[in-house]
Order: sequence, then structure tokens, then C-alpha cells
Amino acid sequence: MGAVQAAEEEIITTLHLHDVKPTLPSIDRSTSLNDHEHHLNLEEVEEIIRYKFENKVLLQEAFTHPSFVPTEYSGSSYERLEYVGDAVLNLLFSREQYLLYTDLAPGPLTRLRAANVDTEKLARVAIKHGLHRYLRHRKPLLEEQIREFTRAIHEYPLHSNGLIDAPKNLADIVESTIGAVFMDCNSIDIVWKVFKDLLEPIIDPKTIKRHPVSQLHKVCQKNNLKLQFVDLWEEKHTVEVFINDQIVGRGTYSLKKEVAQNRAAKDAFDNMWNVIGQKKDNVEDHLRDNGHWED
Repeated sequence: MGAVQAAEEEIITTLHLHDVKPTLPSIDRSTSLNDHEHHLNLEEVEEIIRYKFENKVLLQEAFTHPSFVPTEYSGSSYERLEYVGDAVLNLLFSREQYLLYTDLAPGPLTRLRAANVDTEKLARVAIKHGLHRYLRHRKPLLEEQIREFTRAIHEYPLHSNGLIDAPKNLADIVESTIGAVFMDCNSIDIVWKVFKDLLEPIIDPKTIKRHPVSQLHKVCQKNNLKLQFVDLWEEKHTVEVFINDQIVGRGTYSLKKEVAQNRAAKDAFDNMWNVIGQKKDNVEDHLRDNGHWED
């Protein structure tokens, strides 16, 4: 507990309220995309998160994308609050997991924390509570990316583990809102009280899943199999997976190679059992029973 309290005191003392600018610059809204749809209603946001701000400017700043603010006033976008919120959120989960899972080693604790604060998990929070509706921006493609992500998450109720592309801006506003609440109240405990329920469902040791690339590497290593990823993304937006020189998986995604690779690994993991001559369920049970899901 001493180390956690020391970290908490350090973050509180290093984040100062006087860093927050009192007002936002005057902005020409004439070129803003769908500006009427993104008008910031501070009271509605406060109702969603069930917290009333003393300094309303913090909340306004938390939902202002850099594209909405002239370059010379970049300090009034959400970026600085996002920086604060990222640090606070990691500390909160570190403390919570340290107290909840007294038998878990640092490695599994780190992976569990990462699963709860990564881009996809936080983007889901933004969609679930409708926070994306209040983001002020001038990014032409963002609305379609949000719609695509909203459709995709229905296939994966908790987390896709890298199989879908989450718009980072959605995660950013969750972190910036956390940062805004912290700067407004200057209390780690109040921030956790505000956001604990908003962050549900929280991934725990029973619901966390291994990343598909890591999972595939683990199984191939366990069974002495030759694994090879073939990068065709520049030509075809595709990644292929070979095991013992046989193609067993393929993944395609045009916007981000990492997603294509993750999909290829998942496809290979689902199709590789004819190569190794074992049933998928048997191998998964073996890995879990021997603690490899926590490696």
C-alpha cells in the first residue's frame, strides 16, 4: 500500500490547476463539419457522468479536438487533459487491481490493466454512454469511422483483442474527461467514484483473452511448429499465415496493417488444428491449465 500511496501523492502534486487556461479562443465556426450536431451541451455531459464541474471550461476543453482549434491555440484542445487522464486512469487501475487480486504477479496485473485502458476498451465506453456526440471536430472521416466501429463491436460484446479498428479519438475523449474531472476536483478517489461504473464491463482475470498473435505464437512454440507471417498489405491489404509451410490463415483490412495481421492470426488459430492433429478445445484447455494464459 505504501508504494501505491506514494504514486498517488506524486501524481496529485505534479498536476496543477493553474495549468488550465481560463478561456477558449474565439473560433471561426463557419468551416466546422456538422457543427450543429457537435455543439457542446455541458449540462448533458454532466448528467451522463453524474458530476458537476466547478470549472466548466475544463469540460469544454475535454471535448474539443485539435482540428477544431486554430494551430496557435493548440493548448486549448483536449490533448493536455488526455495526457492527465491517461496517467490518472493507469494509476486507478493499478491501485484497484492491486487490492482486488492479491495473488496476481506484476506481469498478469500489467496485462489486465492494459486490457482495461487500451484504445478499443475506452472507445467502447465513449459509444456506450454517447460521449462521442459532444466531440467538436473538423475531421471529415471520423463520423463514418464511428459508425463502422459501432456496428463492429456488436460481434464482440467485451473486446475484440485487435480484430476491429477503434477510432483513437473516442478513447481520447474518455481520457480527457477523466483528466478534466481530476483537475476540477483534485481527488483520485472522486475520479474513481465517478468513472468506475462508466467503465463497466471491467475485464477481469476470468474474462481477459489472449491477443490472437500472442496466442498463435504460444501454441506454435508449444507444438514445435514453424510459424510465418507473410506481409502482403502494401499490395493487397492482406496478411497471410503459414504453419509448417502450409497456409492456414488470412486477414484483410485496408486502413491498418495491424488489424489485418490480427485477423490473420485469429483465422490461422481457428484453422490450424488439422496441421497439428489436435482438437482446438483440448489445446486451449491445456494452455489454461498450465498457466500459459497468464504468461
